[in-house]
Amino acid sequence: MDMLLVFLLAAGLSGGFVNGLSGFGTALFSLGWLLQVMPPQQAVAIALVCSLVTGVPGVWQVRHSIDRRRLALFILPAFAGIPIGTVLLGLVDTRLLSLLVGGMLLLYGGYFAFRRTLPTIEGNWTLVEAGIGFVGGVLGAMAGLSGALPSMWLALRPWPKAVQRGIMQPFSMVILLVATVLLALEGVFMPQVLYNLALVLPASMFGAVIGLMLFRRMPDALYPRVLIGLMLISGGTLLARTLLAGGA
Repeated sequence: MDMLLVFLLAAGLSGGFVNGLSGFGTALFSLGWLLQVMPPQQAVAIALVCSLVTGVPGVWQVRHSIDRRRLALFILPAFAGIPIGTVLLGLVDTRLLSLLVGGMLLLYGGYFAFRRTLPTIEGNWTLVEAGIGFVGGVLGAMAGLSGALPSMWLALRPWPKAVQRGIMQPFSMVILLVATVLLALEGVFMPQVLYNLALVLPASMFGAVIGLMLFRRMPDALYPRVLIGLMLISGGTLLARTLLAGGA
């Protein structure tokens, strides 16, 4: 089998599975494969489209648990953060930003992954959650890392898994949709990119179906543990990819 096809299928299956299971992480898990066989901008474009397409069944699964008021509290400030992130993209070293976020995910995941009991954050934290949404918009526009802070916060909220996912996944999808439109306007989706996308997308959808099946069977108490474990893996992956890219 052609090595390009192997890497494309691996990217689709891994990214789709994680997205189906948790509602985030497509790019973090698929880019490690895609960046081996194509330029960064094209890899990001494919990862974004896969994340959007495979995210639709996940949102549909939790549609009855979506709290529109809570979701708006995250999304509306994110719209203010996206243009700021776009401006900062040309001013801030995105490699340094990736190292910072990767280190933060690794420390957070490592600290909570091995605790017998998880702390819970209860009550109304309106300003904090609005701030998390705003920073998520900035990070999403700068480096495609919109889900990093919301997932860290929601993992410690004492809400059922469907309510947590009903905030995190639509939030990320809105920001990723904006990013995808911006890439399309830049002309990134050339014929070769569309051809590679046509190969990746079916594998990504298959992986998402498997992940979503496991999500349905997962107890509410286990979901935060899964999120935290994925943050630990995501942080390590992001750090390794950034450091390797810097040394190349």
